[in-house]
Amino acid sequence: MTAFITHCWKKCLEWLILLALLVAGLLTTSAALAGSIEPKNAGLTPDERGQALTTEFAIDLGPRLEEAVTRGVPLHFRLEFTLARKRWYWVDEHVAGHVLDYRLSYHALTRQYRLALGGLHRNFDALDEVLQVLSHTARLHVVDRAALTPGETYAAAVRLSLDHNQLPKPLQIDALADRDWRVEARTLRWNFVLTGEK
Repeated sequence: MTAFITHCWKKCLEWLILLALLVAGLLTTSAALAGSIEPKNAGLTPDERGQALTTEFAIDLGPRLEEAVTRGVPLHFRLEFTLARKRWYWVDEHVAGHVLDYRLSYHALTRQYRLALGGLHRNFDALDEVLQVLSHTARLHVVDRAALTPGETYAAAVRLSLDHNQLPKPLQIDALADRDWRVEARTLRWNFVLTGEK
């Protein structure tokens, strides 16, 4: 009788392990289909008016969004930067912030991708070229000199994300329900200390 119970427990354990491996495989496949925007590095450097932001991101839209943009669905991206003064006795004080809104679209007639920022735009032959440009920001002025105090520690954060609210309404619902329509975006945070004299 004891041998029979032990044999049943071993079979149940084998089935549980197999089920766990199957679920892990499905989750990995699902995560591979979803897109991501990972910050690689970011920093502030002095410019003539204060501090300028330089960033680099790794962008992977995933197959579903790549197909959508080549079929004419515009994608909107938002670059957000914030700088706050750390305070131990209260919430951090907002010092500076900057937001850029990009629009990525494809024009079937010219077979070109277009990246627009406000009234400015640039055309590209391939999606990889657009994402390469979108993934870099160089010397963008974000903080005025008068807002900073030398020697003080500030909390900086930067994030590039897909703005799901700008998708067409039916796709907004898909983005909520289907992981393939989502692009996971992480925020990069670091401490910034202004050196030198004001």
